[in-house]
Amino acid sequence: MLSRVADNLYWFSRYVRRAENTARLVGVGSQLQLDMPRSVRFAWRPMIDTVGAGECFEQCHPDAGDAAGDVDVVRFLLLDERNPSSLRTSVDSAREILRGIRDTLPQDVWEAINDLHLYIGAQGERSLSRRYRIEFLARIIDGCLKVSGLLSANVSRDIGYQFLRLGTALEQADMTTRIMDAGASGLVTPRNEDDRETFQNMQWMSVLRSVAGYQMYRRHVRQRVTAELALRFLLQNNEFPRSVHFCLTRAQSVLPTMPPRPGVDRHLNRVIGLTRNADPAVLAARNPAQFMDQIQMHLCALHDAIAEGYFHG
Repeated sequence: MLSRVADNLYWFSRYVRRAENTARLVGVGSQLQLDMPRSVRFAWRPMIDTVGAGECFEQCHPDAGDAAGDVDVVRFLLLDERNPSSLRTSVDSAREILRGIRDTLPQDVWEAINDLHLYIGAQGERSLSRRYRIEFLARIIDGCLKVSGLLSANVSRDIGYQFLRLGTALEQADMTTRIMDAGASGLVTPRNEDDRETFQNMQWMSVLRSVAGYQMYRRHVRQRVTAELALRFLLQNNEFPRSVHFCLTRAQSVLPTMPPRPGVDRHLNRVIGLTRNADPAVLAARNPAQFMDQIQMHLCALHDAIAEGYFHG
């Protein structure tokens, strides 16, 4: 397979999964804002930093500061074309890639991506209103899952499909850490210090719901939601398909079907070891956001190794 086509398939799957998880990330904040009492201060700005777009946001909104409101943050994350990782940019990038490789994927995939593109153009502004935001996000998530289902059901299991799987696995691992980062950051500030643990647990419950993991958490863990147990589930569970460890082992299972690249294996094994050996109890007591940043840097190095080994070599 041409390296250009492999590169396009890899990035197409990453953009689709990024769009879905960006919608889920905004869903964390929106759901929390609805659940919290009025006495709790809710800050949207940390959500920008979890996606690594703080500098870009400051350039676009120089006067917003740390008190950025939900409309500015939600517009930036979902609709702003100046944000290279916004929902709209991700869907448009996936559509542009697909336009060039339409012969390699089923026609239904093109129609589903085009439908998402048109929906964002027609209904995107509605997402700025709290009243319609959840409905908009749910429609985007459903659309992205439809694309994933079409790819899973209708694409031949050749090497092109393996690049789709590899892109999906890496993007999901990265976005799960970013959603956990949002859960661990200071989105919520209670006025009474005694309420801090209660609100933090509610925050983690919202994180689990945003990745469709609350029911699976209840099934596997069978205890009330705490920061430590939620971190353990989302980082290290072997059976939940959105956990970081599950995604990385899925990527590991793909590599034997591809031409060997020792550099890719080395970086992947390093990040798997980091995730497996993490102690959620220690992370919950300290600062899990720092650890998420560490994993994201390793995933970035893994991506560079994949690009060097398969696309630019």
